[in-house]
Amino acid sequence: MPEQNLIIKGREIVEDDWQVLRLAEGEDAETVPVPAGKVIVPLQVWLSQRAALEARAEIGVWIASDERPEALKGELDRFGVVAVDFPKFTDGRGYSIAYNLRTRLGYKGELRAIGDVLRDQLFSMHRVGFNAYATRPDRSIHDALKGLTVFSETYQASVDEQQPLFRRHHREAQPAGGDAGYGI
Repeated sequence: MPEQNLIIKGREIVEDDWQVLRLAEGEDAETVPVPAGKVIVPLQVWLSQRAALEARAEIGVWIASDERPEALKGELDRFGVVAVDFPKFTDGRGYSIAYNLRTRLGYKGELRAIGDVLRDQLFSMHRVGFNAYATRPDRSIHDALKGLTVFSETYQASVDEQQPLFRRHHREAQPAGGDAGYGI
């Protein structure tokens, strides 16, 4: 299997049967043709061509880092996949988009990271709600999979763990006059 047709879903490498539609320079969201099959379209294409696309059973949407997921409020359950684009490794806005999709908008389906997705990001992406990852094609997806298991414990609460560490672990009573950090 060529690696460009593979994604990480959950904690497994699987074949990707979706294609991501990206607009070429000069193409317009209102007129770009959407190919048949399982397609993840840009948010602007969905908003511009909703009447034609909502009849399709297998359609997904992707959100750019400068777009708001609230534009899909009330429609999220109809998508087989919602993806968030990371245009470059240093652009972290996609983390907030994913967190808001899961916590504020209640999206329960496949939430996929696309774009400049690298091993170093996967653990943090999982924490905010991603459950699928289309890693950069010039990097090993098998190596990237290891990024989901680099830490065994987390301190903060997030989408993947509702309780912070101090609430998850039983501590013994602190002795009188003891160290303020006792039991941590």
